[in-house]
Amino acid sequence: MKLRPRQAEFRDKCVAALRKCKNNLGVAPTGSGKTVTLSALVGEFDGAKSLILQHRYELVSQHRGTFQLVNPKITSGLYTAVEKWWEADAVFSMVWTLSRDNNLNNMPAMDLLVIDEAHHAAAVSYRKVIDKARDLNPDTMIMGVTATPNRGDCKPLKAVFDNCAVQISLGEMIADGYLLKPRTYVVDLGVNEALAGVRKVAGDFAMDEVDAILNSSPINARVVEEWRALAGNRQTVVFCATVAHAEAMTEAFT
Repeated sequence: MKLRPRQAEFRDKCVAALRKCKNNLGVAPTGSGKTVTLSALVGEFDGAKSLILQHRYELVSQHRGTFQLVNPKITSGLYTAVEKWWEADAVFSMVWTLSRDNNLNNMPAMDLLVIDEAHHAAAVSYRKVIDKARDLNPDTMIMGVTATPNRGDCKPLKAVFDNCAVQISLGEMIADGYLLKPRTYVVDLGVNEALAGVRKVAGDFAMDEVDAILNSSPINARVVEEWRALAGNRQTVVFCATVAHAEAMTEAFT
């Protein structure tokens, strides 16, 4: 798989930084092809034992599938609640699974630890995995990629990453023709005051509280109405607060 010029530059700068500094944070926006670029980056370390850490279960198998397309000669495996295989050269796992003591104690030494959505790396679960990897091999290289390096709880990432070799901006991707310039519309649903009072837990909004405010038949119907007027002829992704909210919105759209 051939990388775009900016992706190849991103890979090369990160590889050079890892070899020199042993850790590196790369910043790239959504839509820049981080999964492909990360896969190509891991492929540059031929013969290395690599662990690729994700924060959601569905991303583990998706990233592995992309990795196999980019690196068909490198063996890959999963370490999940169902499948536990450390023998592969590149192992894909979810942090919530691996950070459990009984799983973490079975982890072998790694040459390279890759953290997707690396702004999470300051969390306790991630630090357990990172610290274990460093204990097993002090020379483990730590590579993180994120579109949003600033955490909502303001915890610094410097304990994990003290080097940022490359950053791709959204404006750059738009100027190069890879992404469209966004047009943004804001609709007042009459709940701004209620939403302003939602608690934050570990830097993220308490989604059960957001659900209680947004997930109602009148508001869901209003969302569909506004979508029909502005984007009814366009393929659409709807972000919801909870699974129940997503199910209710699906029913409203149907």
